[in-house]
Amino acid sequence: MLLKKITLNNIRSYENESIEFPLGSTVMAGDIGSGKTSVLLAIEFALFGLQPGQKGAGLLRNGKEEASVTLEIEIDGKKVIIERGLKKAKSVNQSYASLDVDGLKQEMSVTELKNRVLELLNYPGEFAKKTNVLYRFTVYTPQEEMKQIILESPETRLDTLRHIFGIDKYKRIRENAENFASKLREEIRGFEGQIKDLEEIKNKLEEKKESVKILELNIEKLKLELIEKNRERKQAEEAIKDVEEKIKEKEKYEREADKTRIMLMGKQESLSNIEKDIIVLKKQIEEAKKIQFNPEELEKIEVEIKTIDKEIEDKNKLYIEVLSKTNSLQSKILELEKSKSDISPLHLCPTCFQNVPEDYKANIKRKFEEDIQKSKKEIENLKQSKIDYAKSLDDLKLKQNSLKRTAEDLKLLRVRLENTKEKESRLIEFDIKKEQAKKDISLLEKQIETLKEYASLLKKFDLIYSQKKNELDEARTRERAKDIELASAAKEKEMTLRLIEDIKKDIEKKENLKQKLIEISELEDWLSSSFIEIISFTERNIMLKLREEFSKLFNEWFNILVPEIFTVHLDEDFTPIIEQKDYQLEYSYLSGGERTAIALAYRLALNQVINSLLSKIKTHDIIILDEPTDGFSEQQLDKMRDVLSQLKVQQLLIVSHESKIESFVENIIRFKKIDGITKVAG
Repeated sequence: MLLKKITLNNIRSYENESIEFPLGSTVMAGDIGSGKTSVLLAIEFALFGLQPGQKGAGLLRNGKEEASVTLEIEIDGKKVIIERGLKKAKSVNQSYASLDVDGLKQEMSVTELKNRVLELLNYPGEFAKKTNVLYRFTVYTPQEEMKQIILESPETRLDTLRHIFGIDKYKRIRENAENFASKLREEIRGFEGQIKDLEEIKNKLEEKKESVKILELNIEKLKLELIEKNRERKQAEEAIKDVEEKIKEKEKYEREADKTRIMLMGKQESLSNIEKDIIVLKKQIEEAKKIQFNPEELEKIEVEIKTIDKEIEDKNKLYIEVLSKTNSLQSKILELEKSKSDISPLHLCPTCFQNVPEDYKANIKRKFEEDIQKSKKEIENLKQSKIDYAKSLDDLKLKQNSLKRTAEDLKLLRVRLENTKEKESRLIEFDIKKEQAKKDISLLEKQIETLKEYASLLKKFDLIYSQKKNELDEARTRERAKDIELASAAKEKEMTLRLIEDIKKDIEKKENLKQKLIEISELEDWLSSSFIEIISFTERNIMLKLREEFSKLFNEWFNILVPEIFTVHLDEDFTPIIEQKDYQLEYSYLSGGERTAIALAYRLALNQVINSLLSKIKTHDIIILDEPTDGFSEQQLDKMRDVLSQLKVQQLLIVSHESKIESFVENIIRFKKIDGITKVAG
C-alpha cells in the first residue's frame, strides 16, 4: 500500500484541505499542535472507520454538523479511493462510506467497507473483528502506545503480542482445552457418582434372581395346597346338598301348611258371611210377613192419578189459549196505536188523492181509540183467567205428586211380598252351605296339623344345615385364602421379574456410562497430558523463534541509536532488558532520549518481525513514524540518518517538529495553523 492523496473536510483543525504524499522519505513538519497528527488519524479513520471507544466528536471540527475524509491509495498497482463521512445528531456517527477501485465505485455500510479494505490489504481474516492493532504496529504506532506496551505487565504484553502476531489462537486453544478438560473432569466425577453403586446393583440382581427361584418353589407348593383346599370345599358342598334336600322338603310342608292355613281362613270367613246372610234373610222374612198390602187400594190410586193427568192436560190447553189471546190483543193494540199516529200528519188520501178533512181524521182516531180501550179491557179479563188457571194447575200437580208417592210405596210393599218366597228358598241354600263350610274347616284344620307334624320331624335338619354351612364357608374361606396367597406369590414373582428387568437396564445403562467414562477419561488424560502440552510447546517454539528474531532486530536498531556501552535483548516475556557492563538497568531510570530509543527500536523491530511473519500483507512498503525523536540528544538525532537509510521501504512518513530531521529526508510537507485553521504550506 502507498499513500497518494488525502482530502480533509471539517476534520479537527482542517476546513477543506488536500495533501499529496510523494514516494520516498517525507517529513510532515510544523509546530506542535499544527495538525500533523490529525492527518495520521484521518488516514486511519478512512481505512478502518471509528474504532471501539473512539468518539466521532474527536474528529469533527467544532461548530460543524458534517465532515468527510477522502483517501487515495495504491495497492498492487490499483487506484483505490476511500470515502467516509461523519454527521452530528445526538452524537457524531459515521454517515457515509464508499469504495472506488479503478473507477468502479460502490456505496456500502461502514462494516462492509472495513471488511473490503482488510481484504485489499490482505490482512488475515481473523483480524476482521479486531481493532486496528495490526495496522498500528506495522504502519503507524503513536509513540506513546509503543512506550505503553513496554511498561505493561508481562502477561498483558504477551497477550498483546500474541494478538499482534496472530498466534493468540494458541492461548485460546489451550484455555479452551483446559476448560474442556475441566468440564470433562466434572463429567467424569458425575459418571463416577452414577456408577459407584454398579457392583451393589449387580449383587442386588443376583439376590432378586434367587428370590424368584424361592418364589417359584413356593408357588408350586401353594398350587398343590390350593388343589387340596378345592377338594375339601367340593366335599363340603356335596355334604350340604343332602341336608338342603331335607330342608327343601321341610320348607315344602311349611309352604303347604301356610297355603292350607290361608284356605282355612277363607273358609272361616265364608262361613261367617253365610251366617250373617242367614240372619239378615230371617229378619227380612219376618218383616215381610208383618206387611199389610191391599191391591185394590193401589188400583184406585192409579185410576185417580190418570184422572188428574187428564185434568192437568185440559187446564194446560186453556192456559195456552189465554196466553195466545193476550199476545194477539197486545199486537192489535200496537197496530192501532201506529195507525192512529200515522193518520195525524195525513193530508191526502193515499187511494183517491183527495184532501182528508180534520173532522174525518178525528172520527177515525176516535174509532181507533175505542178499539184500543176495548182490547185492553179484554186483556185485563184474560189476565185474571190466566191467574186462575195457573193456581188450578199448581194444585193439581201437588195432588198428583202425593198420589204417585203413595203408589210407589204400595208397589214396593208388593215387591217385598213377592220376594219373600225367594228369600225362604235362599235361606235353605245358605243352611246347606253353612254345614259344608264347617266340614271343610274341620278337614283343613286336620291337614294343617298333619303338615306341622311332618315339618317338625324335619326341623332338626336346620341345625345340621347350619353346621354344614359353616363347614362349607370355612372350606371356601381356606380355599380363597390359599388362592389369594398363590396370586400374591405370583404377583410378587411378576414384580420381582420386572424389577430384575429394571435392574438389568440400570446395569446396562451404568455399564454404558462406565464405558463412556473410560473414553472420556482417556480423552481428558490425552488433553491434559498431551494435547495442551503440544499446544503450549508449539506456542513456546513460535514465541521463541519470534523472540529470537525480535530480540536480534531490537538490539541492532538500538545499537544504531545508542552508544555501544549499552546492550539490549528481550526476555521470555518480550520485556526489553537493558544492560551496561553486565549490569541490568531499570527502564524507568533511563533518560528520556534513551526511553524513546528503546521504544523506537522496539517499534522498528516489531514492524520488521510482523512484516516478515505476515509477508503477504500489502502494508510492508510504508512506515509512518510519529515524533520518533522525542527527547533525543543531538548525537541521537544524528543517528536517525543511519536509521532512516536502513529502512528499506518505498514510502516513509515522519511526523516531527525537529528541523534537523528535514535534512535526512527527500520530501517536506509543512503545516501551519492560522486562526485555528490548518493549511498545507508545501
